[in-house]
Amino acid sequence: EVELLESGGGSAHAGGSLRVTCAASTHVITWYCMGWFRRSEGKEREMVAVFDSAGMTSVSDSVKGRFTISKDYGKNIMYLQMDSLKNEDTAMYYCAAGEYCYLPIGEEKMKTWGKGILVTVSS
Repeated sequence: EVELLESGGGSAHAGGSLRVTCAASTHVITWYCMGWFRRSEGKEREMVAVFDSAGMTSVSDSVKGRFTISKDYGKNIMYLQMDSLKNEDTAMYYCAAGEYCYLPIGEEKMKTWGKGILVTVSS
């Protein structure tokens, strides 16, 4: 059973930074495609940034240059570093994983989802 444990997030002012983390097993961190998705109030869930099973990344145009996705294989953690935050980044952020999938990756390829963690950005 794949388990994803999210932490971090919280509140920040516009222009500030936050980080969310997702802990998983060694096998998932190493071989699965994994990523971050978010859902803002009144909007559909969207891809933020993902790793495919080959380690390639894809980042949404809406956060490119501001958000960085990374992994620490020693700690079995995936990170999403969020800098230069904007009000529109306010959302529930979900860690997700799928078994052996490659770019392009949409949520249909993700089979396991975390519970979500709230990020709130205020002016």
